[in-house]
Amino acid sequence: MAGRKWRKALSARVTKMSCRIDRLVAAQERVVLRISGQLVAEHVDTLRTLLEQEGRAVAIDLKDVLLADLEAVKLLALSEANSTELRNCPPYIREWVTRERAEAKAGWPDEGMEKTEDIEGT
Repeated sequence: MAGRKWRKALSARVTKMSCRIDRLVAAQERVVLRISGQLVAEHVDTLRTLLEQEGRAVAIDLKDVLLADLEAVKLLALSEANSTELRNCPPYIREWVTRERAEAKAGWPDEGMEKTEDIEGT
């Protein structure tokens, strides 16, 4: 009986896990946003706003991230493409970010524009 109560309590705590973002100012005037918990779609706007508010170099520390979803990974990929450093990135998130960046780059119109310029120049 006590085992069931413990499992229910643990289950309730796991499902209520959220996202925490701590802002730290590190050496060389770099701001580090340390994220812990779950980084999912409902937190993406908050992280985007924090990134936009910074007027200096930013790093995102993902050491304590337990879960990330597609919307979060897309924001991380875009942020990294815009010179935000991703620190302590869990391997599954790193692989996903790399894939999202490659897919985004493949879809960027610059490549098509280069071909158009070549055609026009002929």
